[in-house]
Amino acid sequence: MSENIKNLKYDLPASLVVFLVALPLCLGIALASGATPFAGIISGVIGGLVVGALSGSNLSVSGPAAGLTVIVLNGIAQVGSYDAFLLAVVISGIFQIILGFVGAGMVGSYFPNSVIKGMLAAIGLILIFKQIPHALGVDKVAEGDESFHPADQAIVGGVKNGSESNTFLDIVDAVQNALPGATIISLFCLGLGVIWGYNFFKKNAILKYIPGPLIMVISGVVLNELLGVFMPEWQLKGNHLVNVPKEGFGQIVADLSHPNFGAIGSYDVWLLAATIAIIASLETLLSVDAADKMDPQRRLTPLNRELKAQGVGNLLCGLIGGIPVTAVIVRSSANIAAGGRTKVSAISHGVLLVLAVLLIPGILNKIPLAALAAVLLQVGYKLTTPALFKYMYKKGLTTLIPFLVTIIAILFTDLLKGIGVGIAVGLFLVLRSNFTSAIFLDKDDNKYNIRFNKDVSFLNKARLRKVLTAIPKNSYVEINNEEGYFLDADIIETIEDFASHAKYRNIEVKMGELVKMI
Repeated sequence: MSENIKNLKYDLPASLVVFLVALPLCLGIALASGATPFAGIISGVIGGLVVGALSGSNLSVSGPAAGLTVIVLNGIAQVGSYDAFLLAVVISGIFQIILGFVGAGMVGSYFPNSVIKGMLAAIGLILIFKQIPHALGVDKVAEGDESFHPADQAIVGGVKNGSESNTFLDIVDAVQNALPGATIISLFCLGLGVIWGYNFFKKNAILKYIPGPLIMVISGVVLNELLGVFMPEWQLKGNHLVNVPKEGFGQIVADLSHPNFGAIGSYDVWLLAATIAIIASLETLLSVDAADKMDPQRRLTPLNRELKAQGVGNLLCGLIGGIPVTAVIVRSSANIAAGGRTKVSAISHGVLLVLAVLLIPGILNKIPLAALAAVLLQVGYKLTTPALFKYMYKKGLTTLIPFLVTIIAILFTDLLKGIGVGIAVGLFLVLRSNFTSAIFLDKDDNKYNIRFNKDVSFLNKARLRKVLTAIPKNSYVEINNEEGYFLDADIIETIEDFASHAKYRNIEVKMGELVKMI
């Protein structure tokens, strides 16, 4: 507790930044998922207050996840109604709690660092690519949409885009149809954000505690109001602004949705619940692992506890009408970049969501999406700096290739598919390295010495056969395993076959101790 109090001066400003990032994403992801805007707010609040309090992570932030939008959108249609969908969310939360108790969090320990860094860089690039249209005032696609083909997603207002498009075509369209007002606001806010990072502001006794993104957003609101006075035709209105429904507390409570427990016997509900639980758990473990790697103090999150916390969060989301939550890397990275140090920042952002929606929805609705785009562009850049690519290049090809493949795969598919491709490529490179390094051939004239540098399994059989086949006639071959590495039966048999046929090629073979019992 004393640590949390000591770090309040860092965590409270960071929570403001997370709130500014989370608000449009909660609304946008809910709309893209085919749910109401308040469903996204409910999930954002639960992700902050409940999951933030129960989680063992110091820096990760939970809320509605873009990676689940397609599953939610299709899931609602699959089970036939939103209240049946909420039952699936409740069950998915129970599944996650069970996963936490059986130790499934250990899966998070097997994600390669190169793939995690590739995921961070890819999310950064996606943020940049997806926010450019918003920065230019072309707000066709909902905030939080991360898909390469937005036509597969619901657009602002719940209307699907019928035209074929993709991330890069959207950027071209935005450049061609840019709004002067949005462009001015986003460029001004971006410039202000860069200036706010200078040492003068960082070292000032007062200004260093004022988050740059807050100044950017306030400046965006003021600038848009000034445009309304001096250049009314350039002022941003309507769907170019944040759109929080203006409802009192009583109406909000009355509008809450609840699960239809009568659908408990539906196969589709249980299948959807299992799908949400698995996908949400994987995305959570990936995001938490990435947040731990960005933590300046290198603290580790107890992964099974995280699954339980997420399960409780989704259980509550389903009970009161929210969409599923996961740990989310965009909000987590914004928290870390803003200087958050403990879970207080995640919890506080949930409090801010509640207070802002209840008390100042009119003020929130004056925020231009172009100003928020400027904030997210900064977050995206910090995730994918040139220094990161330079660092990965220096690590060598076995690290660089999975890193780059993960980035490309995520950009053109989605988070989990991209991670899967990255892990597959990384595994292939590890196996390839093992093939080439496990068996060593030393040549001296017509004398060959075959040594084993590590345990050798049937996976190395092709490599061993290649080495043995390359030995010419009339040679002397010595094969030994002096270090006592484990050689499985396939390897022993391959060596014995070579030795038995070597006499027909006039090859003398000497075999030392090949197997050490283990």
